[in-house]
Amino acid sequence: MDERVKLLASLSNAPGISGYEDRVREVAQTALEDHVDEIRYDRMGNLIAVKNGGSPTVMLAAHMDEIGLMAKYVDDDGFIRFVTFGGWFDQTLLNNSVTLHTKKGDIHGVIGSKPPHLMEKDERDKTIKAKDMFIDIGADGREAVEALGVRPGTPITLQPRFHLLQNGRLTGKALDDRAGVAMMIEAVRRYTGDATLYAVGTVQEEVGLKGAKTSAYGLDPDVALVSETALAGDHPGIEKKESALQLGKGPAVTVTDASGRGLITPSPVLSWIEDTARDSDIDIQLDVSAGGTTDATAIHLARAGIPSGVIGVPTRYMHSGVEVIDLKDLERGARLIARAAEHADRYFTR
Repeated sequence: MDERVKLLASLSNAPGISGYEDRVREVAQTALEDHVDEIRYDRMGNLIAVKNGGSPTVMLAAHMDEIGLMAKYVDDDGFIRFVTFGGWFDQTLLNNSVTLHTKKGDIHGVIGSKPPHLMEKDERDKTIKAKDMFIDIGADGREAVEALGVRPGTPITLQPRFHLLQNGRLTGKALDDRAGVAMMIEAVRRYTGDATLYAVGTVQEEVGLKGAKTSAYGLDPDVALVSETALAGDHPGIEKKESALQLGKGPAVTVTDASGRGLITPSPVLSWIEDTARDSDIDIQLDVSAGGTTDATAIHLARAGIPSGVIGVPTRYMHSGVEVIDLKDLERGARLIARAAEHADRYFTR
């Protein structure tokens, strides 16, 4: 398996719901440590890798957390109720295999609910909500479950499912945003410029862009690029007017997201990215989105304002646990980020 694919597999398979990104951070640190001058963690748990240089200072950011679940309580029969972390579409959860990450070790379980055989017709016609689901680990009774280390607050992720598909495509859990983390790492490895780089693995993006906000405030860079995923629209059920992004056609460059409520990419940043793509012969896709934001929304509002842009890997089935990307888009995005950072001094000065 290609080394870049191995890295992405390690990132995807690592568990890390918001606030519990430790294992993902370990993978990212190992991948970066031979390519930077310093690695540290801040108080929020963000990973900050520094490649020393001069002006300008360029922040590269990718969030390490994934959407997941957290144990809420264990009932008398040993079934575990949970709350969701991040933007789940409830019906994608049902009948999934999960891993509960306790201090005593990982425990496998499955998400269940009332079977359709016992439902009335009106029940079968309704979407089952997460609040009506539970996790079954096979234990009999609350005491048996608690003896295994499961308690309120235990983080829960979908079980690893990284696989190679046809035509250079990959699938796995948490590719939002482990694909972005991998793209950021590859960009750092490719970078040969003189500017100072801050490569930041941010925490708690899925629950409020929290790590981006604090790290950007602390670093106060001259410009920032967020390494992300973007909603692909090249599969049944989506019209081009909703998303025209396609796998294999190059990384997505955000013009605006959330209909302007999130990021409106400043003209100098957009010109910087587009000029770099043209000069480096990298195909890109422009993304105008009505929904969803990224770490750039928090970064660009830090301090007196930090010019920010987003480069994303087009991704199918976002927030499903079986997200699909094209490796070529990730590689082109990494090259675009590296080349843009190398020429940042033409556009941004302190």
